Amino acid sequence: MKRKSTTDRFTFYVLLFFITAFAGWLWEVLLFFFTEHAFINRGVYEGPYLPIYGAGGILLCMLLHRLSRKPLSVFALSMLICTILEYLTSFFLERKWGIRWWDYSGHFLNLNGRICLLGAVVFGLGGTALVCLFLPFYEKQYERIPPKWRRAVTLFLLLVFIADAARCALHPNTGAGISFSSGRSVLFR
Repeated sequence: MKRKSTTDRFTFYVLLFFITAFAGWLWEVLLFFFTEHAFINRGVYEGPYLPIYGAGGILLCMLLHRLSRKPLSVFALSMLICTILEYLTSFFLERKWGIRWWDYSGHFLNLNGRICLLGAVVFGLGGTALVCLFLPFYEKQYERIPPKWRRAVTLFLLLVFIADAARCALHPNTGAGISFSSGRSVLFR
């Protein structure tokens, strides 16, 4: 994609962040709905987004975009990048608040309960779908939206996110089913 200005690149990545953060939130909400039979708003924030997925989406887009015609390479690198991101995020969150938002202790080939093989494979598949299938579609749709609307939506989403982040910096979302102090394992995060 040919982005002409810094503002245009910024809005492109902010909107991609929110799309992938929402997709991650939706994935986890649906996963818990079908496994726990309850609606659980996953993650540290109150809003319908999981920033780890948004950050991962931007990283994959920036690092792997040129490999979009090599899905096996994208799969392997997505597994690696997302697994490292997940481990570091888990470590940071536990250090910051003393809480685990996910625990893979009961899963095959886990590392300190922070990451596991199954999660890495799922992230590899998701990264491949993102880079090889979704990004070309997103780039075309992004260009169709008038720049004024892209900026307005970006500003609105950022303001909501900043307000949510400020609130959750003091009072993170730790309700039932969100964090695990008992060592209970979940399928994905």
